[in-house]
Amino acid sequence: VSHRSRYSLRSRTVDSTSRPAQSISEHLIFVSLNQGRNTISAWLSECVWNEKTGLGCDVKDRELKFDIIPNDHPYHNAKNPRTVGRANEKLASAVEEVKKDGRTCLVVGGDHSLAIGSISGHAKTEPVIWFDAHADINTPLTSLSGNMHGQPVAFLLKELKVSGVPGFEWLKPCLSAEDIVYIGLRDVDDAEQPTFPKDRQEQTLSLNIISPQKINKKKPIHLSFDVDGLDPPLTPATGTPVPGGVTLREGIYVAEQLYKTGLLSAVDTVEINPRLGKTQEEVDSTVNTAVSIILSGFGKAREGSHSCSY
Repeated sequence: VSHRSRYSLRSRTVDSTSRPAQSISEHLIFVSLNQGRNTISAWLSECVWNEKTGLGCDVKDRELKFDIIPNDHPYHNAKNPRTVGRANEKLASAVEEVKKDGRTCLVVGGDHSLAIGSISGHAKTEPVIWFDAHADINTPLTSLSGNMHGQPVAFLLKELKVSGVPGFEWLKPCLSAEDIVYIGLRDVDDAEQPTFPKDRQEQTLSLNIISPQKINKKKPIHLSFDVDGLDPPLTPATGTPVPGGVTLREGIYVAEQLYKTGLLSAVDTVEINPRLGKTQEEVDSTVNTAVSIILSGFGKAREGSHSCSY
């Protein structure tokens, strides 16, 4: 979600028939600029759709639109709070509807502020796996840039009690600090240090925590995957790359292991911005990497996926 343009939310419903032992009904929600078919929504939609239909899946569409709110003045340092807040409210309603239908939800965007709506709509979720180079726990008072994509965790945490932000009157914080596990984290702002959940720090670099044997078997999982958590050469078409990230193999491993738990209930894949690719190769690399992660989280194994009759 960004403040610069009007937005559309596109979704494709996927009924998975490729793995009868662990059949998944998926709902794909694409958040993108409303610029016709030449959007990240359309591009990723086609990539995922083609892969899914190749595995025997049924795909359907629907669309929601987000508009800029005029005179959306900052709240303290937070830019465009009303536009971002209302967009997230619509997204939360859409995700809630998907979950009521018993589907696994995938949201593709868009900047990481959309996780406010995605996780709120998926309110029964715990834990949250926050795959990101950044902690995203600034508040409207502490953020130096004012960008909302650096603040979603703060809005979601009960402990921080962020309130009074125009556009977010609907929001009720739904996570505790102990519900969040960071992976790929390597860039925490000074202002974030006092509020960063200290007991999570020791888990930020260990992929072993993703082992299915170590995850609470009773709780659904929400994976919020920012592509800048990966090493920058893999996803150059993103806004805030940080050197020294997770490899593609490790990123796929995370998604695969979460899939194997049978508890992966919702996924965000965010911060994919083709406009920031300097060459077509950079754009292709970013999109292909994102698609690889998405498909791994929904059951595509590296050794190949087999038909029902295999």
